[in-house]
Amino acid sequence: MAEAERIINTPDTPEDGAHQAPEQAAERERTGRGRRIAVLFAVAAFAYALDLISKTLVVAKLEGRAPIKLVGDLLELHAIRNPGAAFGFGAAFTVIFTVIAASVIVVIMRLARKLYSFPWAVALGLLLGGALGNLTDRIFRSPGVFNGQVVDFIAPKGFAIFNLADSAIVCGGILIVLLSFRGLDPDGTVHKD
Repeated sequence: MAEAERIINTPDTPEDGAHQAPEQAAERERTGRGRRIAVLFAVAAFAYALDLISKTLVVAKLEGRAPIKLVGDLLELHAIRNPGAAFGFGAAFTVIFTVIAASVIVVIMRLARKLYSFPWAVALGLLLGGALGNLTDRIFRSPGVFNGQVVDFIAPKGFAIFNLADSAIVCGGILIVLLSFRGLDPDGTVHKD
């Protein structure tokens, strides 16, 4: 009975136990970070795949055709090519937007080395997937490499036309703002300002 009680009360997490060997704590830390990085890349891959599939379908089935009404006049699918950023801003600066997207990807990859927060992994995964989706358009779509136009197709009434990559970027950005307001850093620490 005493042996069973000792096993039940033995701490097995870094938060619970000062009794752990330093090697065990370091291994748990590496595993925790590895899981967060896996989450980041899984979310990024999912967002990227959805964006590529949706754009492929839009180009094949919707481009050059009349918009499809989904919710009356409130929401349509309307294929356009956007050389600029959100809201068609900066059409003359396509190469600059390509460089910005590539820079965002590099920054996220560098942040991933210090990532211990699950919510940050999701947020950065959304940003990475969205940036990769639009960067793919900028590199591989006409009129040419680094000048490619992004395929946009989600058209709410009275708002700009956008795509799933844009949605992932916005959702990731909103999540980062919320995490920052809560004081949660990518390394998992919480601070009070």
